[in-house]
Amino acid sequence: MFDLDLPRRVGDDLCVGFDLDLTLADTRRAIAAVYAALARETGTPIDTEAVVGRIGPPLEEELAYWFPAAKIAAMAARYRALYADVAVPVTALMPGAGEAVARVRAAGGRVVVVSGKNQADTERTVRFLGLEVDVVVGGLFGSEKGVALREHRAHAYVGDHTGDVDAARAASVTAVAVATGAFRAEELTAYGADVVLPDLLAFPRWLGAFRPR
Repeated sequence: MFDLDLPRRVGDDLCVGFDLDLTLADTRRAIAAVYAALARETGTPIDTEAVVGRIGPPLEEELAYWFPAAKIAAMAARYRALYADVAVPVTALMPGAGEAVARVRAAGGRVVVVSGKNQADTERTVRFLGLEVDVVVGGLFGSEKGVALREHRAHAYVGDHTGDVDAARAASVTAVAVATGAFRAEELTAYGADVVLPDLLAFPRWLGAFRPR
């Protein structure tokens, strides 16, 4: 975890947490590129479309679809070694992501990114995309994210995965889901998200009406 060196406002109390992959960052092409590189290096056929359709859970869970258990640790290490050069340069902002972050800050609030991606690559991705956030926490998934959200006194957590709803529940904050990942809006609603938005383009309007509980 690290705190970005950005000016703080006196009396800040609003804090919004965001997931990274498929919430703020479009990492589909990026992640597919790393798996394609692993496939070439190892001679293991990997369906990158299937990989992209499951983005969210920890890396080791996805690797288990393609490699035997004895090789998972080594493949995870190689994946992370490749990520900075292969994935980060082809990562893009999700629609509305920059404006969503800017709106929170314009409201005098803080922005916390809490991601399942490892710490180093979460930091690299945030910096590459030029997102002006206050805190970045990597390496957490599902309800584990609730620890970081509580620590940084978040009032809401925005994510695309059911695991992000679990994170918000674990932290007792408002669960805001965006239907930009593997789950459709109706699935996120059924899972228990407090708010479901089609994408972050709808976030500023929601934020304008949001009152932290």
